[in-house]
Amino acid sequence: MNTSGPLVVVGDLLLDQDIEGEATRLAPDAPVPVVDVAGERSRPGGAGLAAVLASRYRDEVVLIAALGRDPASDTARRALRGRVALARIPLEGTLPVKTRVLAGGRPLVRIDRGGGTPGRPGERALAALASARAILVADYGRGTADVLRTALAAAAPRVPLVWDPHPRGGPPVPGARLVTPNAAEAGTLSALAGASLRAHADRGADLAERWAAGSVAVTLGARGALLARPGAAPVLVPAPYRAEGDPCGAGDCFAAAAAAALADGALPEEAVARAVAEAAAFVNAGGAGGRGLWEPASAPEAERPLPRDAFELARQVHARGGTVVATGGCFDLLHAGHVGLLENAARIGDCLIVCVNSDASVARLKGPGRPLNPLADRVRVLSALGSVDAVVAFEEDTPVRLLESLRPEVWVKGGDYAADDLPEAEVLRKWDGQAVVLPYLDGRSTTSLADRAARAAAAPPPAAR
Repeated sequence: MNTSGPLVVVGDLLLDQDIEGEATRLAPDAPVPVVDVAGERSRPGGAGLAAVLASRYRDEVVLIAALGRDPASDTARRALRGRVALARIPLEGTLPVKTRVLAGGRPLVRIDRGGGTPGRPGERALAALASARAILVADYGRGTADVLRTALAAAAPRVPLVWDPHPRGGPPVPGARLVTPNAAEAGTLSALAGASLRAHADRGADLAERWAAGSVAVTLGARGALLARPGAAPVLVPAPYRAEGDPCGAGDCFAAAAAAALADGALPEEAVARAVAEAAAFVNAGGAGGRGLWEPASAPEAERPLPRDAFELARQVHARGGTVVATGGCFDLLHAGHVGLLENAARIGDCLIVCVNSDASVARLKGPGRPLNPLADRVRVLSALGSVDAVVAFEEDTPVRLLESLRPEVWVKGGDYAADDLPEAEVLRKWDGQAVVLPYLDGRSTTSLADRAARAAAAPPPAAR
């Protein structure tokens, strides 16, 4: 696999338009609502939306799509400029336009118009595929994937390839790492019937076998996603919460997040878990029409999504007058006590930063055999928790020097300490910060878990009957 290179999105670019207003009366000449228009917005849809979403997770994104010389194509070009690199395929005809009429935020009707035939891909498109770190095919059944099928089939053995299928499109190329139909699409693409989880799993495994794909993730909306492959038990990844918002574009978000995770070296199970969480957050933020997704790059800093870098996060929260909360520890085996502490700590302020001991620091504090998990694994697990906004490591025995840089308003520890006796309490007083102690679940500790595991491993096997 390439160690560098862009995430390349291949697929059918559309132009999505929303006409928004309120409907308070019926038309006098027909029993249909009258919408008083309050505003109109246009944005790239289809593979264009998938590419913009992918750019939130990867710095380098290339979109290979068919574009014409029509006004809709020009609008899409302008919206994509500065967000993703574009490798254009010629389009004979006009860019498809999908217009939704919404009243009170709810769609009343959708109007589709336009369309064309993708032409032959040029050298730039083929070179982008050859240099890709990962590939996402956003197939809307309009022919772009078909004209690149040979190049995509050649790329599938080399790099992670995610295929978001459409019933009107062709099958994924053999060797796709992950295919991401939603439940309705899987039901159309597979002959197997049923609406139970077992039926979804059977359809996913059936499609994976038929397509020679590594895995199929059937997305189930608010229920999450079901990862299936032939001959293996299905894995259900539930949504972290029930998202309330416009689900338009959630499938594109799921596929983009999964492709980015695979580009980072994640396993399919890890990629699906990350994609489910990102899709829920996307819906909660308003979906494809959410203001934050399309705000210009020059938007005020306070309106941008907070970064995951701990120092920049602390700086931005302080600049807004918010409260930075920090906690620390080894977090060698994450257990229920840790989770409860972090969830409670997150409720205290506006962000939670976890300061985690380096491997050398853990070894000095805990002795031979520790840490049980290396720093990279501990950081990854902590970063996956919804209560944690950022994770940063420190080499010393205490995080005092790190705290002097982060300057949190609150430092949290769990257990039976006295807050004023904590070694961090004194340094927090320099900027009027406060150390606090939160209740901790009794009987939960990494040491006790490790001891229990060691005793279990040393116990003699049960006698055969």
